Amino acid sequence: MPVDPYRFAHTLVAGMPDAIVYADEAGLIRVWNAGAVRMFGFTEDEALGRSLDIVIPTNLRDRHWQGYRETMRTGQTRYGDGQILSVPAMRKDSTRLSVEFTIVPFTGEDGRMAGIAAIMRDATARFEELRTLRKQLAALRTGDPA
Repeated sequence: MPVDPYRFAHTLVAGMPDAIVYADEAGLIRVWNAGAVRMFGFTEDEALGRSLDIVIPTNLRDRHWQGYRETMRTGQTRYGDGQILSVPAMRKDSTRLSVEFTIVPFTGEDGRMAGIAAIMRDATARFEELRTLRKQLAALRTGDPA
């Protein structure tokens, strides 16, 4: 039996354990799935219509918005071909986490950028483990028993 593509897409986004967030050309959140609720702590009602700033650490916002505006202006991004990005993010309670994500640019019927979707996964535990291993390796190389 064929599956309705719209129902399939809705079910996929709603049920995805990873966070799926779509922001429009102004950077306002328009889609916030259950995975995003679990990852960031904001309910869908709290997130929809708000700026992506709710998950971007303050010290990274200028850099983020420069890139975002340039992508919206030009329709070009270095990251739209499936590259996995790793960045710090922020939860509702202001704790930081490390996320890995890919993006999907969206264009309108006129061909201009309409927004960007991000599919995100919490990589905090793996990031911390790698940082610990790097410190241990550095200590072994220098002979420091740390």
